[in-house]
Amino acid sequence: MTGTRTRVLVESGLTIGLAYVLGRFMLFKLPFGGSVSLDMLPILILALRRGLAPGVLTGAIYGLLNYTLDPVQIVYPLQFLLDYGVAYGLVGLAGLGAPAWKRTMVAGRQALGLFAVALPFGVMAIVARFAAHYASGIVYFGQYAPEGQPIWLYSLIYNASYMVPSGLACLGLALLILPTLERAVPTR
Repeated sequence: MTGTRTRVLVESGLTIGLAYVLGRFMLFKLPFGGSVSLDMLPILILALRRGLAPGVLTGAIYGLLNYTLDPVQIVYPLQFLLDYGVAYGLVGLAGLGAPAWKRTMVAGRQALGLFAVALPFGVMAIVARFAAHYASGIVYFGQYAPEGQPIWLYSLIYNASYMVPSGLACLGLALLILPTLERAVPTR
């Protein structure tokens, strides 16, 4: 059991490092935070392979680290937690699918694992992260909405402009990487 804990701890540390490196390569960055990058990819993969607790904790730690290395405007302390620790921690919700992922891999049903487990749980995790940013946008960034535009619509457009392309790219790559990773380093 100790070996497994050590392995998960090491994988979590590597995931944070890889997420940080991938987060530095941005297609574009928005003025009040948010960018199109692949920083969610390693967190999604770790969560699906290792479970909810490692996924959420690793995501939250990465989110907080991400802010310290690339600070943007913080309006309120709760907004900081929501946009960084909570939002990235929610990516770890993909770990809810880890038991089903392991069962499908043990049974040798890779296609089922990808499309019945990884895809829906990955989508759920990305939507959860989007929801955190969306709520933060409504509560804390409404003053930036153009004259006459509802705050909810402003937050929806702003956050979707980077979350949709990032989410699609990360999810697509996760579906490509997971089978190869599972063959090379099976989840125990």
